[in-house]
Amino acid sequence: MANFGELVLVLGDIHIPLRANAIPEKFKRMLVPGKMQHVICTGNLDVEQFEELRDLAPNVHIVQGDFDEFTCNITFPETRVVQVGVFRIGIVHGHQVLPWNDQAALGRMRRKLHCDVLISGHTHQNHVLEHDGHYHINPVCILFILSKR
Repeated sequence: MANFGELVLVLGDIHIPLRANAIPEKFKRMLVPGKMQHVICTGNLDVEQFEELRDLAPNVHIVQGDFDEFTCNITFPETRVVQVGVFRIGIVHGHQVLPWNDQAALGRMRRKLHCDVLISGHTHQNHVLEHDGHYHINPVCILFILSKR
């Protein structure tokens, strides 16, 4: 069987409990512990969601969201850079990248973090864009994805 590398779950701002009581059950059923090697989250979660994410994979990478101070008594870093395979992945919530969702501003943050891929949230606009030979990914909030179907 071919080796496809490491499986990474990327989640945008979770916004629980501010916008919903829990991760929707139909999404939660897909979250099987031990299937992925990394979980990356752009913040805005509470302690319960943090514990759930820690149960999913041996490597959980979370950055501080703009609402975490109200919902979570855990302090996460503002930015993180993780190595997954040959890629350096920068993670930032996104509220500190101005103007929001601006590719040039995201490019400056990506260069500052010296990474190949930048994952940011905050804008609730899903995108995967190539910019200057690198990628900018916004995974969007799972609550918004499921509510729009």
